[in-house]
Amino acid sequence: MNSHYSNDRLLRLSAVLAPAGPIPVSKSTWWAGVKSGRFPKPIKLGPRITAWRSEEIQALVATGFTREP
Repeated sequence: MNSHYSNDRLLRLSAVLAPAGPIPVSKSTWWAGVKSGRFPKPIKLGPRITAWRSEEIQALVATGFTREP
């Protein structure tokens, strides 16, 4: 993956989901996957700020993420 996703970064949802990010699912699908444990758990930075560790997103992409459960 390119250097834009270095291992020590936190990514907001807009950087995780397509078109800007590598995961081609909708927000509702993403949150359902987080709830079910299919996608990484978020880190709460504030009452309305949520982020994910870039290394967890990289690992998800490296496993050959697909839309199908």
